[in-house]
Amino acid sequence: MTLRLLPLALALVAGAAQAELLKDPQWQAWLDAGKTADLARAAQARTKVQPEDDQAAVALALAAVDENDAGRLEASLPALQACADKRPQAICSYALGRVYGQQAMTASVFKMPGLASKTKEQFVKAVELDPGLYEARVGLTQFYLMAPGFAGGSVPKARELAAEVQPRQPEQAKLLRALLAMNEKDWSSAERELNSVKAGDDRTVTRELRGNWSRLGFEFMEQKNLPKARGIFEALQRDYPGHAAGPYGLGRVLVELGQPDEAVKALERARTLEGAERMPIDHRLGQALIAKGDKAAAKAALERFVQNKRANPRNIEDAKKLLAGLA
Repeated sequence: MTLRLLPLALALVAGAAQAELLKDPQWQAWLDAGKTADLARAAQARTKVQPEDDQAAVALALAAVDENDAGRLEASLPALQACADKRPQAICSYALGRVYGQQAMTASVFKMPGLASKTKEQFVKAVELDPGLYEARVGLTQFYLMAPGFAGGSVPKARELAAEVQPRQPEQAKLLRALLAMNEKDWSSAERELNSVKAGDDRTVTRELRGNWSRLGFEFMEQKNLPKARGIFEALQRDYPGHAAGPYGLGRVLVELGQPDEAVKALERARTLEGAERMPIDHRLGQALIAKGDKAAAKAALERFVQNKRANPRNIEDAKKLLAGLA
């Protein structure tokens, strides 16, 4: 059994419209930008003074999820469980769901079903406690879409979650319907839903919209519809100039189009922008530099990447193969 949760698997962003998972603006900014080392340090300092601080517990858990640190994931559970049991809050159940979901991805076949059940249980609880907490709703939607039926997966239930939020948060409902369409490989419907979203000043919708467009761009890239993918990433670069999503995706498309010089420029730009910490930019930069014929720079980029503890093991494996080829 496999359990896939939204990467950014799930996005580590704000909750309901104009609300934030973390009350401290600096903490939330670190979370949004992927600067979770800074977030973890601040949260650890607070727990020394206030051991039962729920915000610190949530921050430490989400930082551990973001960095996929098995030891810290396990260590975060007691404080989160205390919050969920003694002082029920949607954000604590949401964070618990994130931790259990992350653990499920690397668990043995014997432990995975139990962790999957706990993931679903906590996301359901979070939605019940705060129906407007979009992160919990999208997490539960992803669970229903990706988990096998015997583990609790259910496309009809995912549709219900989108329908329930329509009356009070119609833009978020569109985002959920786009996820459903992408799950069914109905790319035109997904694109239509995303084009209809009016984010306004809702930071949650803005960030989720950016993430969903990025996902759709990579879907078109997988289909070898490179002109379509390029158009999406160029639009992301234009509409979100401070975020790495656009130039990162564009760089990958340019490599596929046989334009390594332009790809390197895009990926180098992506390295300097918000969200870069969550993307395997140096891996893709190494590939682009190899295509360009700059082996020395490619080796430097790939060596940086293999030291990245947050990186996906599959990316690391490929980067090591590329390095071996440069030896």
